[in-house]
Amino acid sequence: MSNGFIYIVGLGPGSETGITKEADEVIRSSDVIVGYQTYIDLVKERYPGKELFPNGMKMEIDRCKKCVAFAKEGKKVALICSGDAGVYGMASPMLEVALSEGFTDVKVIPGVSAAMSGAAIVGAPVGHDFCVISLSDLLTPWDVIEKRLSAAADGDFCIVLYNPSSHKRKDYLMKACEILLKSKSESTVCAIARNIGREGESAEVLTLRELKSTQTDMFTTVFIGNSKSRKIGSYMVTPRGYLNE
Repeated sequence: MSNGFIYIVGLGPGSETGITKEADEVIRSSDVIVGYQTYIDLVKERYPGKELFPNGMKMEIDRCKKCVAFAKEGKKVALICSGDAGVYGMASPMLEVALSEGFTDVKVIPGVSAAMSGAAIVGAPVGHDFCVISLSDLLTPWDVIEKRLSAAADGDFCIVLYNPSSHKRKDYLMKACEILLKSKSESTVCAIARNIGREGESAEVLTLRELKSTQTDMFTTVFIGNSKSRKIGSYMVTPRGYLNE
């Protein structure tokens, strides 16, 4: 017997104003909030009286199994993550685990991804075709990441980089820029957005050559332009092409 339900919820960039109305309503209607400890800390005061189940990094599958267990007890569960749940989020593992256990009452609630919220800070960097690539090799081998970077550069895509560096991966953004520079000009317009929707939010527009030596962290989203991207005032803009008509 179960009237439980699992909602996989993207919180957006982290600020109270960045969460969608649907996501807010779903969390308020839930009995249990499950998530990575950092995300639980972000929302626990906003949603008092909820049962909380936080856990750590590399415990994502345990988190998903706990959601199924709660739901089979008849509880409404909100599994939260930052940004959009379907973009490097918990939607895919949660659906895989739930369906493998025969539980189908699951719904993905979209959120604002860092690609979108960061783009709004720096201007209009993804106004044309773009792709999103994570530089984290925790789950994806670096040689695969290299191939994707090369293909995106060869295709003249605008590129959004997630997880550009960390304590263990301090030189990964530099390595990525070296790969991109094989196909892209040093003067390619780029931008970085830091601490999106949080204290210390900032943006900077720079060239691909300058980006190569720029220090970033896991709270930075990087935008790399295509051959048409421009710096206009303090903004990075990738034209859609309307002014060419």
